[in-house]
Amino acid sequence: MIKRTLFFGNPAYLSLRNCQLVVRLTDADTHQETEKTVPIEDIGIVVLEDRQITITNAAIDALLQNGCALITCDEKHMPAGLMLPLEGHTLQSERFQAQIEASLPLRKQLWQQTVQAKIHNQASVLSRLRGTEVGCMKAWEGDVRSGDADNLEGRAAAYYWKHMFDEHFTREREGDAPNSLLNYGYAIVRAVVARSLVASGLLPTLGIHHHNRYNAYCLADDIMEPYRPYVDELVVKIIESGEDCSELTTNLKRQLLSLPVTEVVINGQRSPLMVAAQQTTSSLAKCYGGELRKVAYPVMEL
Repeated sequence: MIKRTLFFGNPAYLSLRNCQLVVRLTDADTHQETEKTVPIEDIGIVVLEDRQITITNAAIDALLQNGCALITCDEKHMPAGLMLPLEGHTLQSERFQAQIEASLPLRKQLWQQTVQAKIHNQASVLSRLRGTEVGCMKAWEGDVRSGDADNLEGRAAAYYWKHMFDEHFTREREGDAPNSLLNYGYAIVRAVVARSLVASGLLPTLGIHHHNRYNAYCLADDIMEPYRPYVDELVVKIIESGEDCSELTTNLKRQLLSLPVTEVVINGQRSPLMVAAQQTTSSLAKCYGGELRKVAYPVMEL
C-alpha cells in the first residue's frame, strides 16, 4: 500500500481521535476553524514546517506505532529533524545482531554494489537529460572494486555535477537553488529510506560506509545513494520548466514531496519509490542474514 505524505506549512493543531489524525486549521483572515481527518494507517510521512504547529503526544505515538516518519523543519523551512519508531519488525533483535556482526568483506561488497548502482543511475540522468557522453561513467561503474578502494564514486560525482548544471556549480549542503531544492528532496528520500530500514528491522545508525559519530542515520545515508539521481532528475525538470526557483516556495516543496510516489524500476518491475525503498531494505536485511548476496536497488534506464 502506498502511504500518504502530509505537509503542514501553516499553523495547525494535530490530535488523535478514533485512530484518525485530526487536523484543525484556523483561517488567518476570517479566524474560522476547519477540521479534517486522515486515517493514521494511510500516513507514511508527515512534514511539520510552520513554527506554530501543535501536535499531541497521542498523535505522535499513533503515527510512530504505524511506521510513520515524522520530519520537523527549522526556521529556514528546511528539514532538520527525523523521528522514527523504535520497533519496526518482529525479528528486530535478531536482525540487529546480524547487522552488528556483519564482516568487513560483506560491508565492502555491499558498498561496492551501492556505488555501482549510484553511478549507473547518475549516468542515466546525464545521458537522458543532458545528452552528455557517459562512456567514462559506464567504465567507472564496471571498475568499482570491493569497498570502492579507488574512490570511483568521488570521480563520478565530479564529472556528474560538472555536466548536470554548469561548470560553476558547486554541490553544497547550504545555499541557493539548485542546492536548496536538492537538499529538500534528499531530506525527503532520506526519511523514506530510514523509515524502510526500521520496518525491515535494521538499525539506521550503523552504516556500511558512512560512520560519522554524530550521524544517527549513517545506514540511511548509505542506502539512499542510488536514489539520489531521482531527486536530481526532478530538480532539473523543475528548473527547465521555467519556474522561479530563487526561493523554496510551497509549490516547489509540493513537487519535491511527490518523490515518495515517483515511479521507479526495481527487480524488473515498476513501483513507487516508497515501495521500492522497502524492497531495497528488505533485501539488505537478507544480505546481513546470509540469505542473499545482492541488494535490490532501482535501475534507471540509459
